[in-house]
Amino acid sequence: MDTLKVRDAKDVEEVVRAAIANEQPLEIIGHGSKRGIGHAMATNAVLDVSALNAITAYEPNELIVTLQAGAPLADVLSLIDAKNQQFAFEPMNTALLLGTPALGTIGGMIAAGLAGPRRIRAGGARDHLLGAHAVSGFGDSFKTGGKVVKNVTGYDLCKLLAGSWGTLSVMTEVTLKVMPKPEAERTLLLRGLDDAAANKAMTAALGSPFDVSGAAHLPNSAFRTKTEGLGDIASQGEALTVLRLEGITASAAHRAGSLRELLAPFGTATLVEDSASAALWATIRDVLPFAADGALGAWPVWRIVCPPASGAALGTLLARETGGDVIYDWGGGLIWAALPPKSDAHAPSVRQRANAVGGHATLIRAAEDVRRTVDVFQPQAPGIAALSERVRAGFDPKTILNRGRLTRGDAA
Repeated sequence: MDTLKVRDAKDVEEVVRAAIANEQPLEIIGHGSKRGIGHAMATNAVLDVSALNAITAYEPNELIVTLQAGAPLADVLSLIDAKNQQFAFEPMNTALLLGTPALGTIGGMIAAGLAGPRRIRAGGARDHLLGAHAVSGFGDSFKTGGKVVKNVTGYDLCKLLAGSWGTLSVMTEVTLKVMPKPEAERTLLLRGLDDAAANKAMTAALGSPFDVSGAAHLPNSAFRTKTEGLGDIASQGEALTVLRLEGITASAAHRAGSLRELLAPFGTATLVEDSASAALWATIRDVLPFAADGALGAWPVWRIVCPPASGAALGTLLARETGGDVIYDWGGGLIWAALPPKSDAHAPSVRQRANAVGGHATLIRAAEDVRRTVDVFQPQAPGIAALSERVRAGFDPKTILNRGRLTRGDAA
């Protein structure tokens, strides 16, 4: 397989134009840490943007950072952390779940659009993407958005790039909004709740005036033999419902006290503070109980988004029907489901159950032979599919970029 390493946007244009001329589709990668998500692509050429790794500009006082797409995410997080800032949407690190090196890039973060627990309050990756420079499937460079938070000029095309999995353009540079890190975080823990009670507790917390920034539930589990990332917080396999509050110390402490009173009908909540709280939420964000080197490492993992009120019933049903294990985030609106190995990864059951409540499911982890026979991404309704195809064709009419990654059967 030919790997074409580019040094700048001009190189990207030339590679894409040559690919169009030769009718040779390209696989776009940074360090390839998320290559295992999506369908296998029928291509003999890889466009490697990992050398586009510069941090172009960082203006902490303006709350913006401009980066080349191949910039390592870990380096960028260290840079902004040194200024006590963060990406508010908590980008997920997929490395432990997929069993890959932790080499994710900024471009991959945007292309995947996988936001963490604070998604319920801060929005997703697309909401923090202010602008982008990219090369389309025509081989032309274009710029969308800008470098100011209140940019209202023209079409907000950069939002389309978030979650597009590299099928619309090759991003070369992006500008993102950063936010100050909270002075303190407090997490309340409720132990031993079943899924339905946990769903009610999370709903009560999120409906309260106490500005909850994370609401998750790890059900009682026979599979969680270790307390992955939870330290001394949870005993083996214990059900744990967790609710996070952030802000200045006095405010976070006061709201935690008030929320504890509100949650009294569900049990006595215990408190975890600051670094221990951060470690707990990183465990949930990166789905460590289902890590590739853990007890369920060989099991396929689904990411199901649904209305939060339907989450507990859906997750309970799936776990019971399949013998699998689930974790709830986003107050019940995001379900991670690790299901026993099966040739179709339980896709018919997962999709039927998700569709019934107006949700959608993505197969995040599965062997390549499974991903060849199962739709990884949610099949779209005809009208939405037609609109998506028009958008894609507007960026890449010859389907040169990541052909076949999103839709099974498109790799030919």
